[in-house]
Amino acid sequence: MIHTTSLKQKASQFLHILFPILVTQIALSAITFFDTNMSGKFGTDDLAGVAIGTSLWIPIQTGLSGILMGITPIVSNLIGNRRDKDVAYQVTQGIWLSLIVSLLVLVIGGFALSPVLDFMNLEPQVRNIAFRFLCAISFGIIPLFGYTVVRSCIDALGQTRVSMFITLIALPVNVGLNYLLIFGNFGFPRLGGVGAGVASAITYWVIFGIALTFIYRSEPFKSLQLFRKFYAISLSSFKELLKIGVPIGFSIFFETAVFSAVTLLMSRFDTVTIAAHQAAINFASTLYMIPLSICMSLTILVGFENGSGRQKDARQYGIMGIASAAVLSLLTALVLLFAGDSVAGLYSDEPEVISLIQHFLIYAIFFQISDAIATPTQGVLRGYKDVNPAFIICFAAYWVIGLPTGYVLATYTDMGAYGYWVGLITGLAIGAILLLTRLVKVQRRFALATGAGEQ
Repeated sequence: MIHTTSLKQKASQFLHILFPILVTQIALSAITFFDTNMSGKFGTDDLAGVAIGTSLWIPIQTGLSGILMGITPIVSNLIGNRRDKDVAYQVTQGIWLSLIVSLLVLVIGGFALSPVLDFMNLEPQVRNIAFRFLCAISFGIIPLFGYTVVRSCIDALGQTRVSMFITLIALPVNVGLNYLLIFGNFGFPRLGGVGAGVASAITYWVIFGIALTFIYRSEPFKSLQLFRKFYAISLSSFKELLKIGVPIGFSIFFETAVFSAVTLLMSRFDTVTIAAHQAAINFASTLYMIPLSICMSLTILVGFENGSGRQKDARQYGIMGIASAAVLSLLTALVLLFAGDSVAGLYSDEPEVISLIQHFLIYAIFFQISDAIATPTQGVLRGYKDVNPAFIICFAAYWVIGLPTGYVLATYTDMGAYGYWVGLITGLAIGAILLLTRLVKVQRRFALATGAGEQ
């Protein structure tokens, strides 16, 4: 990354950082998309089972990955302060933490999985597929969280094209394994939706191995001496990482978990409704990769400028990123509005399921517009290392307002399953307003502290 002096230069650097992250996130999302899509082509029970399994796994994965992503603002600030020699130590501590987190997930999951699925009162076949899917994907937890740390370091250095390259390799690997293991082609076992879990676990090992090879052999990572020296676990470093990462992780968890909670609450509806809801959520999640990628880019760029004490530049990047996300959200809304039938047809061949998916996608238009404001705003706040208020705002907006509103509408009105989506829209909109208010306050504080407020 370089210091920019004009809006044109900033736009160029913003796009240089953003585009590879966007491709990477879309590719990662595509892995889940193809898991869901190909399972749905195998059968409705498999689509519902993978939907339930994914709804349990994704909040845990993204929330804990968010904690580990705390390494991004730490590394970007170190680079901005020209403390390159400290990067290897911090990344190693991140790897240690990822290993501990992985083992905790495996142990807790081993005890909690069956009781949770039993509590949901699912149809036996759907419950069986969900259980086996999660057991299969658990074999990839350690490399997945390790890759999260390594990728966060890669991106923090501005080398987002490397992450893009690694993920683009992983996507055909995952799709190919799905083709073999879900449908039993070329003599492989015909596992249905469970095969998607096996394929994802293998893919996680592949991307972790490729990422380690890159940072060990290629510049600029090689000059940072990453993983060339052994560093013991440091509780003080854990404390610094967790201080930033835990609020980030919980913010992400509260946002993703509320969607999963809706899916779990909808288990009282029939299998067709569960499958249609999850298909719509899956596609909306793919579109969500746009504001999420802008969010991650802003964390890197604002963190770099903030670490260098250039508050005016940090503010300009923030405005540029949030405005871009808002415009793009309107374009994706048009996709959902005019191509809903085509999108629904990607997930199922059954007319009843396709019709329900189309209805859910109309509601998705509204909450993805709110996401386009709230998510990039969180990225800017993370660049300032202001993470605790965002965590509180997300919790209140999604869990205190959004989910209860959805439950009341779905249970006590004739809206049925659609009531949950209205609740989500309400929570996301309130969250976006509160996060923007917080950002304005933080930027004013930093501007006054550095004297930039006079500019």
